[in-house]
Amino acid sequence: MAQMIDRERLRRQWEDSLAEDGVDRDITSLTTVDDAARGTARLVARQGGVFAGAVIFDLLREAYSHKLTVTVNVQDGADMRMGDEIAVLAGPMQLLLGIERTLLNFLQRLCGVATLTRKYVDAVEGTQARIYDTRKTIPGWRQLDKYAVRCGGGRNHRMGLHDAILVKDNHLAGVSMDSLAVALFDMVREAAALTPPPAFIEVEVDTIEQLEEVFKVSGVDVILLDNFTLDQMRQAVKRRDELGLAGRVQFEASGGVDLSSVRGIAETGVERIAIGAVTHSAVALDVAMDLETIRLSG
Repeated sequence: MAQMIDRERLRRQWEDSLAEDGVDRDITSLTTVDDAARGTARLVARQGGVFAGAVIFDLLREAYSHKLTVTVNVQDGADMRMGDEIAVLAGPMQLLLGIERTLLNFLQRLCGVATLTRKYVDAVEGTQARIYDTRKTIPGWRQLDKYAVRCGGGRNHRMGLHDAILVKDNHLAGVSMDSLAVALFDMVREAAALTPPPAFIEVEVDTIEQLEEVFKVSGVDVILLDNFTLDQMRQAVKRRDELGLAGRVQFEASGGVDLSSVRGIAETGVERIAIGAVTHSAVALDVAMDLETIRLSG
């Protein structure tokens, strides 16, 4: 789950976060903790959830290889109970105190996203639908938010504007229904000439009438059913299968999806459900750092 992380970008993000917190001049620790004091920090889950954050501990090992020892007790995607010990750090007390808040901010966010994602994944278990994230992520946190979604058992939609095509209603502003299929055909042709080619081509539709026009265009991989009712989704699936497009064109449901509605959506036969809430509305999971062997100066 961590293989898609750009480690250099993560390192810069970590350093920027520490700089934002003023770690180079932690005046509280400087005035209360002896330079030679060493300690142990235990990271503990204060509530149950799903763990995401192995890449952060990898980062600590690399960044502080001569200062900290890092022991991690859980794996990405593992269920945690309240009181579980996530990891143990040992090293200089001033360093542990300096990174404490930033480390907790990272872990609490990641575990919160993974935990919420798992709830959606569990809700559609037994159907063919899979949970996908969106680009509704915290600015600067795109790769980590999507990493946490994977830890929770979800799947990643496109990373950004550069790797896949998603034609939405604003892209087709001014295109009439009569010319929609022709416009999309031209787009698919241009996309085929891109280097590298897009990971997939997806087109959003708001109505059954638009859907019929998209069905005419070869080369569309995914059709986004935006704010369709359950009946409309079932109708769309039936029509696609009648045309022999099952397995060639997938449906993605989006718009107003929550934990109370996601199961019903999955049972319509759509293959993908895109949920912005797993990143834009995830609540931080309570993770604490308990420090031991603090030696105060003089």
